Amino acid sequence: MTPRDAADDNRGRWSDLDRPPLNATALRRALVREGGLWSGLEVVQRTGSTNDDLVARVAAGPVPEGAVLVAEEQTTGKGRLDRRWTAPPRSGLFVSVLLRPAGVPVERWGWLPLLTGVAVATGLARAAGVDMALKWPNDLLVTVDGEERKAGGILLERAGDDGVVIGFGLNVSLRADELPVAGAGSLLLAGAVNTDRDPLLRAVLRSLETWYGRWRAADGDPAACGLQEAYAAGCATLGRTVRAQLPGDRDLVGEAVAVDGDGRLVIATAEGVQAPVGAGDIVHLRPA
Repeated sequence: MTPRDAADDNRGRWSDLDRPPLNATALRRALVREGGLWSGLEVVQRTGSTNDDLVARVAAGPVPEGAVLVAEEQTTGKGRLDRRWTAPPRSGLFVSVLLRPAGVPVERWGWLPLLTGVAVATGLARAAGVDMALKWPNDLLVTVDGEERKAGGILLERAGDDGVVIGFGLNVSLRADELPVAGAGSLLLAGAVNTDRDPLLRAVLRSLETWYGRWRAADGDPAACGLQEAYAAGCATLGRTVRAQLPGDRDLVGEAVAVDGDGRLVIATAEGVQAPVGAGDIVHLRPA
């Protein structure tokens, strides 16, 4: 960082009094404890992508499970299909965590983005008073003026031989004129009772620790730990007519009827076929 960049950071740190910086010391005190999942928490002012940074750290040397990396501003964050995810400084939560689900069969690791979605929605329901819905496989939706809008997303990447980095980005205090694209939303616009990011992050990470612990204790079985049922209850995709845009430029249209034991979306077509979809972009065609 150049001296000019540092000066800009110092001037901008409190430039928006509605968006105070995160208190890393208080967050560590609240979340990092002996016997808990979270082993460390770092807040950086600006980075390209917290996921990229944490994956690179794992490649460079030992990093304990439960490492948490948070950015006040993320300039080249990405979602599924390499879509860009950017927002003004301190307007959202940009977080990546390292998990090492030892003992859980690798074929069940695909549940981790869905688990994270349930954890985020559960934590924010308590801390922000916002009912958040989940769009399969990894979008976080809020309702703004009666319209369903995307407020966040989740991205999983492998990290080394035995780990995964899960990143989530969430629009917290974005105002209408700051939304990056039409159809985006934020907790503020959804009527959140609290947009203070410190308690929101604490609530989400505590919820993630709880759900991850249940899932690991059940050897990743989503039914046994209640994850499959919880995800279905909060999934806005189920019961909708959807179009699945599949690899190879193929489309599949039908009703989303279930999320199966492998975390795949089951689509019932007009021809009477129930087709499980494990990867693809989902478009909701009918309002809930």
